[in-house]
This record gives sequence, C-alpha cells and structure tokens, in this order.
Amino acid sequence: MTLALLGLINCPSLVLAYIAQSVNKHLVNMRSQSERPKFPDNGAPTGRRKGGTSRDGCTPLNMPITALVPGEEIAEESKSFLTFTIFEYPTFWVYVPELPLNAHFGEFLLQDENDENIYRISLSLPEKASVVGIPLPQIPEYALKTNKNYQWYFKLFCGDPRKTPDYFYVKAWVQRVPLTSKLQSQLNIGQSNSYTTYAANQLWQDAITNLANLRLTNPDSHIFLKDWTLLLKDIGLSELAPVPIMKLDKLQKGVRQSN
Repeated sequence: MTLALLGLINCPSLVLAYIAQSVNKHLVNMRSQSERPKFPDNGAPTGRRKGGTSRDGCTPLNMPITALVPGEEIAEESKSFLTFTIFEYPTFWVYVPELPLNAHFGEFLLQDENDENIYRISLSLPEKASVVGIPLPQIPEYALKTNKNYQWYFKLFCGDPRKTPDYFYVKAWVQRVPLTSKLQSQLNIGQSNSYTTYAANQLWQDAITNLANLRLTNPDSHIFLKDWTLLLKDIGLSELAPVPIMKLDKLQKGVRQSN
C-alpha cells in the first residue's frame, strides 16, 4: 500500500484519479438501498404537500405546487410530514410549476403552532417551472427555537387582483432539534458532503438545503445531480429532480410580470 501511494505521489494525474475513485466508491456505498434514509410519518402534525389543481378564479395548473418535504399521496389526499433542522434559520423549498398569466404573486408564511405569524414575505413568481429556496432571514425575532413545531405555507395567488384573490397552497411543519456532539463529530468528518450525514440523521431540511446549494455552486456535477435525484426519490418526488433550482434573490418582491 505504501509503495502504491509513493507511486501516486510521483504522478499527479494518478493522484486525481485515485481521489476520484475513492469519492465515487463512497457515494456508491451511500446510494445503496440499505443505507438510503427513510423519512417516515412520525405521528406529528401533518400538512398538505401538494396544492390543488383548480380553484374558483384560478386556471388549473399542469402540475401542482409542491413542498419539497417527505409525505405521501393517498387517493386525492396529499399529506406532508414533519421535518427536522438543527439551524435557527433554515431554508424552505417549493416546486413552482409553469404558471398561467392570471397567477400574480406568491407568499411565504411561517407561523408557530398556535397560528401566530412569525415571518411573511410576498414574492414574484419565476417565469419557468423552478424549485425555489426561501431562506428564513437571520433576524433574532424569526429564529426557530429548539423542540418547537412551526408551520409554513407557500401560497400562489391568482384570479382578479382587484378582489380577494384565490390561491393554491401547500403547508408543512418543521421542528428545530439540538445539535448533539455525536452529530457534530459526524459533520466534522464528512464536511464535503454534509447532506449524507443530515439525511442519515433524518434532518431533511438541512440535507436538501446543503445539496441544493452544492448543485447551485457546481452546476456541472453529475454526482450532485444523481444524489439530488436519489434524495427526491426517497420521498416520492423524483419527477422534480430535473427542474432547475432558483435562489430567492432572483425573485424580486412584487407582482409577476407577464410577457
């Protein structure tokens, strides 16, 4: 083994190939079915993972708006499961489909478990179908407290803006949990792909955010695309894997402009 490593040191191209082979071997192991994470319904409050396909005053959507969270679809009922995070200010992810012209703007709303508003923001809407990340601003009054449940909504308003507009919506729940010393040790070991550690510990909110950010900064990475596809497959949303990801700062506040 020592002689092999000395040979590699003398040939930089072999070093790179060796590193790539080691990384790929780790990712193959991570993708094995036995190690793939599960995000079950743990009996906590549930929400609505997919928005409806029709509303009075709203043109039916080709695909529903969807909260990128674990859940299940049974008959016509769409259910979202509670997710977990270790962060005070997590990012929330929503699939926004291609929209009709009478879709005017979106709204994100975070509430505590007593329905008290914590944070609300109006958003313009992407011109093309996108997965949109909505970060919670790092302001103390918005910070999530540990072991507390919070509910969040994404609403898509449509219809006549001069009247009370109709809307599609999704709803999900999130809970912040403490960062344990064991988890911190695991994260220190696997800093380059923290999403695998988050997923293994059922920290969905953090796994998807970490991997989404890696995809945004490494758009040509086939590894991150494959892992993104597998992560969404684990929650039954693999059809959304090819959809482009968009940062919130690309969505200006206000009303969507039609062409």
